[in-house]
Amino acid sequence: MSIVYLNGQFMPMEQASISPLDRGFLFGDGIYEVIPCFDAQPVGFALHIQRMQDGLSELGIKVPLTLAQWQEIVEQLLEANGKGNLGVYLHVSRGMQPKRNHAYPEDATPTVFGFAFDIGQAPSSDPKQVRTFRAVTEQDQRWRRCHIKSTALLGNIMHYHQGQQRGADEVLLFNEQQQLTEAAACNVFVVKDKVIATPVLDHQILPGITRHILLAILRQDGGFTVEERAISLAEVQNADELWLTSSSKEVAPIVSLNGQAVGGGQPGPVWEQVQQLFTAHKYEY
Repeated sequence: MSIVYLNGQFMPMEQASISPLDRGFLFGDGIYEVIPCFDAQPVGFALHIQRMQDGLSELGIKVPLTLAQWQEIVEQLLEANGKGNLGVYLHVSRGMQPKRNHAYPEDATPTVFGFAFDIGQAPSSDPKQVRTFRAVTEQDQRWRRCHIKSTALLGNIMHYHQGQQRGADEVLLFNEQQQLTEAAACNVFVVKDKVIATPVLDHQILPGITRHILLAILRQDGGFTVEERAISLAEVQNADELWLTSSSKEVAPIVSLNGQAVGGGQPGPVWEQVQQLFTAHKYEY
């Protein structure tokens, strides 16, 4: 039986009840985070909470929980659900209002909800064991505030569905200038001649925690040339390696783009080295 957190209390999932007039349900008016935890050890915990607080601040939602209080919630969810390899989902909406209204209510109490779910083993750095991904390209049709990790994910979901309809696992998105933004559910890295590049952060790109940690590890190692800059469609199509990064995938190799092999159609040597580094240092952030 899954134990969840709802507005200060831990309870079985079956007993949790949120009002249908909650603005998170009606408008997607909220923020969420997913924190990967392996053997009950969170990856990037403080970074995830800071991103959530940044998003709540952008939406004007005030939740008086400290970092230590969030940590206690996460630790109790992990303990109550058997520890192991779990993802912890945290969700804060603006709360319930008695009448549906687009305007922000002045007196709503935010809804704070959390649960844990199995995320399996940490991704492997062995090319023979790692899950690889097939991707396709599409024009980015989402809203202009993708830096906010909003619960309103319909734009991302529609793009993800497009990819599935085309027989792919992910969709790489490009803006009107044919520059890479991100994927439907991940950040993207491009490798060419051993130079590792990823799009610079702006309002079209979510500031991914795995992206942040990976860049810090690569720069601290010092053995890599790393660039944050605009990346064209042509560069993506001619890349030696393409990677997806996310909390659940860590650093995941793309081996096919629009039906064409990326590199040799197998995880590349730079990816193998980088995933090993990420595995060794991910708990330091």
